[in-house]
Amino acid sequence: MGFPTLTRMPPRWLAALALALKGAVAQTPAALSGRVVDRASSTSVAGANVSIVGSSRAVVTDSAGRFRFEVFPVGSTRILVRSFPYKPLEVTVAAASNELVRLTIQLDSSDVKTEPRELPAVRVNAEPQASNYRLTDFNRRRITGRGQYLTDEQIKRSGAASLADATRGMRGVEMTCNGNEWCHIHMVRAPKNCPPQFVVDGRVDNMFGPTTPIRDIVGLEVYSGPSDVPGEFAGTGAGCGVIVMWTRSGAEPRRP
Repeated sequence: MGFPTLTRMPPRWLAALALALKGAVAQTPAALSGRVVDRASSTSVAGANVSIVGSSRAVVTDSAGRFRFEVFPVGSTRILVRSFPYKPLEVTVAAASNELVRLTIQLDSSDVKTEPRELPAVRVNAEPQASNYRLTDFNRRRITGRGQYLTDEQIKRSGAASLADATRGMRGVEMTCNGNEWCHIHMVRAPKNCPPQFVVDGRVDNMFGPTTPIRDIVGLEVYSGPSDVPGEFAGTGAGCGVIVMWTRSGAEPRRP
């Protein structure tokens, strides 16, 4: 006794099959790209915390007020924006499967009190935890000794005004500058007219990577030759060196 064919299958079976097939098709997550600004002045709000309500996922806006979630839930999702001294703002975002949602969030400063306030003292007994989950691999590679590294604290302490300033003087790195124009980074061991490959928050970005504002970088890795480049950054263009940057507004990876 065989199974009935689709043409001979009872209507109620066809309906159940259609429902099962519909549920089996997985939805592709959406993505959210946004900017947080002051409502009155339209200026960027840097350092604002943007979190997905009901989860532990959160990002921080960069110096231009920008933030991004590479993986964002499909459907109606609430996000919470917090930045002192503004009042927390909750926004509902509707996203379709595989959609890139662009959003501008305005924080209202009209009722913000400018007088200084003294906060009560708080004793902290918990052990310190890693401040940025995305920098776990950065710190792991830094221990190996391959390549050259700068942390957020080291970059701030150096007083560098640009990526070129931060890498100037590093082993195997040289600059090509024309007057007051932008300085181009070149590796000493690389052939002429062979620029290094730029990786920003885990993705190759040779167009905008070289112009990333130094104040947005929280971790910097410089590999001056193919023998220094780790396997995760090897590939086309890596032979001329690799510069890896981790920014404040980069999307958080999926946690194991």
